[in-house]
Amino acid sequence: MNLIAWIILGLIAGAIAKAIYPGRHGGGIIATMLLGIVGALIGGTIVTLLETGTLQITAATLSIPGLIVAIIGAIIAIFLWGLLTDRTSH
Repeated sequence: MNLIAWIILGLIAGAIAKAIYPGRHGGGIIATMLLGIVGALIGGTIVTLLETGTLQITAATLSIPGLIVAIIGAIIAIFLWGLLTDRTSH
């Protein structure tokens, strides 16, 4: 059941992050899902770091706050991917 929740969270967060972040983004549904899952990991890790002061890899949960954290993480992932691939998003 946890895997299904991750897929749903990833799909929703990735789609919303792609809609919010300016520029064109390639990839289909699988890329969007992976982007959202990576975003959940990035966002969950950042929130854990801010709350506890320790760096540990955790993921956001399938909830409204978890979705918001995953969207923010996915936006960060889009930005970092753009830096790594040297693409401009304008």
